[in-house]
Amino acid sequence: MKPSVVRCAPKARQGEHGVREPARIVHNDYSLKSAPRRVCDHVPAEAEELLQHRFAEINVWRAIRGPIQESPLALCDARSIAPQDVVASDLVYPDRVGETYAFTYNPNHRWYYFPQLEPSEVILLKCYDSQADGRARFTAHTAFEDPTSPPEAAPRESIEVRALVFFAPEKKDAEQGTASACGAAALPAK
Repeated sequence: MKPSVVRCAPKARQGEHGVREPARIVHNDYSLKSAPRRVCDHVPAEAEELLQHRFAEINVWRAIRGPIQESPLALCDARSIAPQDVVASDLVYPDRVGETYAFTYNPNHRWYYFPQLEPSEVILLKCYDSQADGRARFTAHTAFEDPTSPPEAAPRESIEVRALVFFAPEKKDAEQGTASACGAAALPAK
């Protein structure tokens, strides 16, 4: 897994290695298909066991220079997203095809952002949670043009670090059994 993603439009346009422009499409970095695949890719020896239990993928997002005025990060309240708003989207790389989620427009979406975010402030985005019990499992997010930003606002410079988070096994995990993203179906523990 890439340890971090740096976003700054001018640096990305100049071709600075490892720097991307802020993403201006509503998306979530993982899907039901791709999140388990990332576990297999990054901890292959332990993946079969880890995927039997709850896990999450969390992005830690913060400004490198602040305050963020240009292209701030907006987050959509997961409770306002309908299942039909979610669209699987392929990311084609030279060596693999990944998958994220894009989101269609829905006037019921409720959006939030943190104006003037400083480098000392951090946003945690839950981009995947394997627990399917009604809690939020994804965070639709995007950069956007803030009409309150001053015209001379410095370009956004931000960094996100992506982390796999594994929870302690629970009794119900072993009873349920799950399909494996790494190969054959996993059977419930006996």
